[in-house]
Amino acid sequence: MGAAAFRLQALVDGLVAAGADVQVVTTRAPGGASAGSVPFGISRWPVLRDPGGNVRGYVQYLSFDIPAFFRLLVQGADVVVSEPPPTTGLVVALSSWLRRRPFVYYAADVWSEALSATDVPAVVVGMMRRVEGFVLRRAACVIAISDAVAEQVAKFDVPAERLRVVANGVDTSVFNPQGEAAASERAYFAYTGTISEWQGADVFVRALPTVQLKYPDAEIRFFGQGTDEPALRALAAEVAPGSVVFGGVVPPRQAAAWLRGAAAALVSIKPGQGYDFAKPTKIYAAAGCGTPVIFAGTGEGAAVVAENGLGDAVDHDPQAVAAAMIAALETDDTGRGLRSQWVADHASLAAAGQAAAAVIATVARTSR
Repeated sequence: MGAAAFRLQALVDGLVAAGADVQVVTTRAPGGASAGSVPFGISRWPVLRDPGGNVRGYVQYLSFDIPAFFRLLVQGADVVVSEPPPTTGLVVALSSWLRRRPFVYYAADVWSEALSATDVPAVVVGMMRRVEGFVLRRAACVIAISDAVAEQVAKFDVPAERLRVVANGVDTSVFNPQGEAAASERAYFAYTGTISEWQGADVFVRALPTVQLKYPDAEIRFFGQGTDEPALRALAAEVAPGSVVFGGVVPPRQAAAWLRGAAAALVSIKPGQGYDFAKPTKIYAAAGCGTPVIFAGTGEGAAVVAENGLGDAVDHDPQAVAAAMIAALETDDTGRGLRSQWVADHASLAAAGQAAAAVIATVARTSR
């Protein structure tokens, strides 16, 4: 459950709407979940998962990638589409070479850049960069979700004619201001999605004690999980006990309800880690619900928020963040309709899926 799943669903919907026969090669869903009746094929295979049900870490990735290599060898296709991680892209590149068919790499981010913002050893980052470069250069086409991601991809010597930009977005039928808002006795701020080291979400927990000097009942609610969650839990217990709630992974409609009821949504990217080009989907999900965004950091995400009236972009600093959180509690918000309309006009996931599907259809036609 997350941005990648939504993006890939939109892509499949766009391909099916264009008349393509689609086969999804994926994992066996945790808990035996089923997609139900769908107008496309699904091939599932068991995979190693962490205690939270996620596929995260090299051994777990390989538990998918190795079987996927053989599954793809026997799977007929005009074109294959791969998402990160690059290890999966490598499997797709090799199997596509053996089957003599093109593949498209859907670059939602640049994996090696994200790794360089964490505590992963340099040798691992270097190895992943070489794998990622190999995959990107051999793809018939690379679809990037933003101009900034495209610029990062181009650094791997990917020719401009094989690089296409398709904007990212959210499902506006879910993330909109019309639905139900979550009820809470305390004023709260909502953080939804991945909680990783490179995002630096600890800045919000560190800001909360300052906010509580003026609003003692204010709290933060995290929905999602990630590698930085244990550290955040420990920090919250130390600086704001009882005021930071970790709700785990929730369905999209439930996340939207919590966003609608929040004083503001919290989004961050730790600056200076080589990942300032990212535009987190969290921004679009919150603004789609009409909720103001407090973005802590610099770069593309900060610009999207500041330049389009989606909220407040501030330094990745507890005092700056606290001031923005206090202002959100004090301000009579009148911009909900404008924010949601901007997302509908500029960040519709359905439109992004259709655009990506058109790129892939072109690759399939020209390869015949």
